[in-house]
Amino acid sequence: MELADFASGHEYFGLHRKDNEWVFREWAPNATTISLIGDFNDWSENKDFMLQKTGNTGNWEVRLPPEKLKSGQLYKLLIRWPGGCGERIPAYVRRAVQDPHTKLFAAQVWEPERPYSWRHSYFRRLPEAPRIYEAHIGMAQSEEKVGTYEEFREKILPRIIDAGYNTLQLMAIQEHPYYGSLGYHVSSFFAASSRFGTPEELKALIDDAHEAGLAVIMDIVHSHAVRNEQEGISRFDGTLYQYFHDGPRGNHVAWDSRCFDYGKPEVLHFLLSNCRFWLDEYRFDGFRFDGVTSMLYFDHGLGKNFTEYADYFGNNVDEDALVYLALANKVIHTLRPDAITIAEDVSGMPGLAASSEEGGFGFDYRLAMGVPDYWIKLLKETSDEKWPMGHLYYELTNRRSDEKTIGYAESHDQAIVGDKTLIFRLIDADMYTHMNIFESNLRVDRGIALHKMIRLVTLATAGNGYLNFMGNEFGHPEWIDFPRAGNNWSYKYARRQWHLRDDTNLRYRFLAEFDKAMMRLAADYGLLDAPGPHMIMENQENLLLVFQRAGLIFLFCFHPNQSFTDYPVYLQPGKYHLILNSDSVEFGGHGRIQPGQTYFTHSATSPGGEMLHYITLYLPTRSVLVLQRME
Repeated sequence: MELADFASGHEYFGLHRKDNEWVFREWAPNATTISLIGDFNDWSENKDFMLQKTGNTGNWEVRLPPEKLKSGQLYKLLIRWPGGCGERIPAYVRRAVQDPHTKLFAAQVWEPERPYSWRHSYFRRLPEAPRIYEAHIGMAQSEEKVGTYEEFREKILPRIIDAGYNTLQLMAIQEHPYYGSLGYHVSSFFAASSRFGTPEELKALIDDAHEAGLAVIMDIVHSHAVRNEQEGISRFDGTLYQYFHDGPRGNHVAWDSRCFDYGKPEVLHFLLSNCRFWLDEYRFDGFRFDGVTSMLYFDHGLGKNFTEYADYFGNNVDEDALVYLALANKVIHTLRPDAITIAEDVSGMPGLAASSEEGGFGFDYRLAMGVPDYWIKLLKETSDEKWPMGHLYYELTNRRSDEKTIGYAESHDQAIVGDKTLIFRLIDADMYTHMNIFESNLRVDRGIALHKMIRLVTLATAGNGYLNFMGNEFGHPEWIDFPRAGNNWSYKYARRQWHLRDDTNLRYRFLAEFDKAMMRLAADYGLLDAPGPHMIMENQENLLLVFQRAGLIFLFCFHPNQSFTDYPVYLQPGKYHLILNSDSVEFGGHGRIQPGQTYFTHSATSPGGEMLHYITLYLPTRSVLVLQRME
């Protein structure tokens, strides 16, 4: 059997309509009886809905006439085992809904009269570096409520397309009982979250994204599962070890969740089938695997610095988890050679993003998780005039040459309550009172200038892709705080305030326009597909950093209070055209340089007799210029 065929448990288990009958199957080896209960039988055991064991595999099955179940009906399993029983939601359920009053979940029969008809059934991702827009459906809207797939498709997707990103990354798609978990405590692995709408509405969103040329990937959570037993798969058949490790190893104390046993064939079947399901059923174009570090190590990588190779290959490594990740990448790329997989690993495990042919584990990319951490450290601990240019460049480019990385300055992690986004670290409380265009404020001027520089230097030095979290491109001022008891179940901070970006009297639009120019630059010049960057000059005294990539010259002046006139920069002979200037008025700058300038190189002979070529130019304080060499 081919591995991709093995990864098809979702076609066997769960509820299916086949040959004019309903077929339901479940794996529960410790069960003594299993019954379907629901609003079709008054939620009570009935012999017509009893499952029967099929052999000695631990599998159970029931076949029902078509009139026994109707679309929209709710159901659960009543599972009995030696010494107990419990109501459970099927492990392979494709739709689960939450009662608005009790907050409990139930499975739902889902058979729409008109199954979704894909308009772009043969979409294939373009072979270009991903420029990823990370988004959360529920908090994407401006209103204080849970947003929907339809609202996202109609209101937010056009913004992402206009902003110039080519990949949409959706968080919190797998069903999860607690909204505030950001989708990382999954209960039903095969169900798209019903709090955002119907499966057909999610498919329409993906279809529209494909029509616009965007690939759509999702956060997939295979690193752990929610502890909840009525909603999830913990103690599903009465045992704690059906899908998870028994004993302490089965509990993730830091995350209050359950840890999969990747050494079990049935667990591999479940998780690999989950990968295939989202590719087949919803036409996703890949995955960002969440919590990979936690999977890789018995201690979940908690409190470790990973400073030597022994940390990666000692007795702390969970080899079963590594094998699973390699198999998952094999399945995904067999089914969709153009799919992309991204590993969220902070440890730096070697070979994670190397191909299996090269002895790696098959991920296409890994997140450069040290970069946003470095920006936080720099802003917290170092004054502007002491930013270390050489060390900054090193941190931004410190990566293995044989593995592709996704660079980012900040993600959703930095936007959560208890942390701060870059813009809030830069401007702080002045964001609430001084972001209008009619007054000058030194802290706001500094923040806007550095925000543009930080994001562009991160993009220009990023390895092979770039990621931005929803709203950060325009400096969204508020953190993320989901409804909870501590905030009186408020949605005030579980939304994105798009009106700030659209208001022409506020400065947020300048940051959005600059981000749009960054994306256009990356697309037009193949920036992230090009090797490099290559250092040209690093001047610590003047806080200057100059490097080349994709035929472009990036000149950063980080100096907080000094601009430089007629500054010489040594380049190849020729002429250079100014194509991007962060100090332009259209980006909220001071307009100290005339747009569209062309610079011609001068020649000089070095003391050693070498012919040198250089341009002289004005470098305004806290600005970046991008030049293109004209042939």
